[in-house]
Amino acid sequence: MLKFMKRSAKGVRAPHEKATAGMETVRMAVPEEVVIPMSMHIGAPARPVVQKGDQVMAGTRIGEAGGFVSANIYASVSGTVKEVIDSFRMVNGTVCQAVSIVSDGKQRLDPSCKPPAVSDKKGLLEAIAACGLVGLGGAGFPAHVKLAADTIDTLIINGAECEPYLSTDTREMLECSETILSGISAVMKFCGIGRCIIGIEKNKPECIRLLSSLTEQIQGVSVRPLPMRYPQGAEKTLIETCTGREVPQTAASGKAGIPADCGCVVMNVTSVSTLGKYLKTGIPLISKRLTVEGDAVAKPQNIEVPIGTLYRDVIAACGGVKEGVQLGKVIFGGPMMGGAAPGLDYPVLKQNNGLILLSRKAAAVPEPGPCIRCGRCITACPMGLEPVLIAEAFEQKDFEALEKRNVDLCVSCGSCTYACPAKRLISQNTTLAKGWYLKTKKERAGKS
Repeated sequence: MLKFMKRSAKGVRAPHEKATAGMETVRMAVPEEVVIPMSMHIGAPARPVVQKGDQVMAGTRIGEAGGFVSANIYASVSGTVKEVIDSFRMVNGTVCQAVSIVSDGKQRLDPSCKPPAVSDKKGLLEAIAACGLVGLGGAGFPAHVKLAADTIDTLIINGAECEPYLSTDTREMLECSETILSGISAVMKFCGIGRCIIGIEKNKPECIRLLSSLTEQIQGVSVRPLPMRYPQGAEKTLIETCTGREVPQTAASGKAGIPADCGCVVMNVTSVSTLGKYLKTGIPLISKRLTVEGDAVAKPQNIEVPIGTLYRDVIAACGGVKEGVQLGKVIFGGPMMGGAAPGLDYPVLKQNNGLILLSRKAAAVPEPGPCIRCGRCITACPMGLEPVLIAEAFEQKDFEALEKRNVDLCVSCGSCTYACPAKRLISQNTTLAKGWYLKTKKERAGKS
C-alpha cells in the first residue's frame, strides 16, 4: 500500500455547512406507526420475540440478539404489534425481518427499564448488550463486542463529526455532557483503561471549551482539537491523529488489523453518552437524534425521533418540503458517505444521523469526464489506496491485482470522488470493486 503522507494529513477540505449546530434538539411527537428492522447493526440479525397483536411499551424488547456479534432491539413506542414482517427491504437494498407497531400515543415506559447494577467488566458488557447499544456514528458495530478486548490502554471518543451538514454529535456534546463523562468513567473504570482522548474538530470551539473545562480535573481524560479535514472522524485516521499509532494492515493473527491491535478502542460521542444514560435510567436505545437539513427542507433542525419512524413522518415534522422547491433527492446520513433513499417509506435506524433533502438543482450529478491521470484521488485517499489503478483492475476483473491494491481497505468515504476534477464516480466504482473482490475471495475459499 502506498503511503505518501500520514493518513491524518490526507482526505479533503469539504465544506462543513453546520447551519444547525446552534439549534437545540427538539423532540418529535409520537408517530402513528413505527417499523423497526431486526438488522440495525453489523453482525447477525436479531430474532423477533413478539407476535401480531402483542401489547408493547417503550423499552419492551422485541428483538433478541442473534449471537455474540448482534444487538437487542426494543420497541420505541407503546402500542400494539401490527405485524412481524418476514421480508422487509431496507433502504440499502438488503432484506431482513421487521416489527411494525401502531402507537397508542401514550409512550408508556416498560417497567423492566431499571438501571443495571454494574460492578466489573463482565457486568458492564452485559449492560451494554442489554441496552442494544451499537456504534451510533454510522457503522453500527455492537458496542459490547468492541469493548471485550483486553489489549486496550486508550479510549478515544469520536467527536469529530466531519460530515457536512450533520450536527447531532455537536448537540450531544453541548446538551448531554454529563452523560458523556459518566459513560467515559464507566468504560475506563470497568475495562481498566487508563487514558481517554476526546477528539473534536476545531470547527466546534464551544464543544472544545465545554468538555475541556469539565475534564480539566479528571485524571487520564483530555480533549484533543482535531484538524478540520474530512474524514477526520474515520476510525484509523482518528487513532493516528490522537495517538500517533497506526492500526496494522494485518494483525498477528493474519486477519485484518483492528484498533485493539494498537491498544485503542474508538467510541462515538453519542454512543458513550447513550451508555451513560442507560446506566442512569435503564432505558435502552429507543430514540435517535437526526439533523434534517438541505436546501429543500422547510425547517432545518436537530430532531429526536423514535427509532423506526418513517422518513416521511420525520420530514413532515420538519415542515415538509420547502414551498416552490422540487425535491430531487433524500440522503440518509451525510452527503459524503450517506446513500440516496429510493423513497420516503423507510425507517430511521439506530445508526442514522441525518436526512439531507436536496432540490433537483442541488441533487443534479455532473456529467463525468475522462480521467486525466492527475492523481488527486490517490492524494486524497486516507487509506493510501490508488483508486485509478483499482478501477483498471476491476474493469478487467483481475482478482490478484485488486488484492495487491488492497481494495478491501476502502472505507467508502468519498474523498476520491470529491477530489476528482473530472467528476468521475470513483468512490462508487471502488465500492463495487471491493464487493466483487470480497465475494470472489469467499467463493475461492469455499472451493479450497
